[in-house]
Amino acid sequence: MEDKSVRWVLLTAIAPIAWGSTYFVTRHLLPHDAALWGAVIRCLPAGLLVLLVTRRLPRGSWWWRSFVLGTLTVGGLNTLVYIAAQRLPSSVAATIMSTSTGVFLLLSWVMLRQRPALRAVVGAALGILGVVVMLQPTESGGALDGWGIAASVIAMLSSSLGFVLTRRWGADIAPLSMTAWQLIAGSLVILPVAVAVDGAPPTLDASALVGFAYVIVVATALAYTAWFSGLTRLPGAVVGILGLLNPVTGVLLGVVLGGESLTPLQVGGLVLVLVGVVVGALAPARRR
Repeated sequence: MEDKSVRWVLLTAIAPIAWGSTYFVTRHLLPHDAALWGAVIRCLPAGLLVLLVTRRLPRGSWWWRSFVLGTLTVGGLNTLVYIAAQRLPSSVAATIMSTSTGVFLLLSWVMLRQRPALRAVVGAALGILGVVVMLQPTESGGALDGWGIAASVIAMLSSSLGFVLTRRWGADIAPLSMTAWQLIAGSLVILPVAVAVDGAPPTLDASALVGFAYVIVVATALAYTAWFSGLTRLPGAVVGILGLLNPVTGVLLGVVLGGESLTPLQVGGLVLVLVGVVVGALAPARRR
């Protein structure tokens, strides 16, 4: 892989690492039972912040496309992720989301005509195997919450479809503009639902303010910009495999900062995930 491609891989990797950290931040710093408002508070300020930088509004079909993509990748996604983070251990929630690697690879092949190279398939297989191994109840927890698992699975499917459509529709759109439009549109979709269901926004204490400041600037504005930049410059298979860094971050933060514990089997799964990233991210895609 060329040096320029390696730089784009490293830049794109910022996104799954930052997203993996949101599970710990949401679980330990943000208010509970505020999934809808949590998504709005996180994404709307981030979108406005990026819009101040890009200063470009959607035109033509991009008005409705922004709302479709924003619902898939921002509004609905972050609401579901918020629910999952509150109901599941950080490592488990991030692990389920990482299965988007296989879905992303398949959708890129079908919708973008990007046939993955053998190394990408092997890397994805190793990573997904590691995901399955890591998807075990931690020693400090009991049975996993069914609603939390359902929220994670739906979020994974929504984000995979939304990101592939972003690549298909937005080849000529600057990543900053794409980030701003989707974050704002997705927030506007979920805002009336938050008002109708939850009423007034939650009261934020000092820890919540710190947590939201982090997820707004780092895990949303910066992460989405890095991810969309990678979507425009890297093969879909490579971008999808980089998503495996999401559970790695969730696991490490859950263990180091959250007091969660891992079995030897789960450690082996973590190693498989890292091997899958190294193998798959170095593989160029073949186009039909």
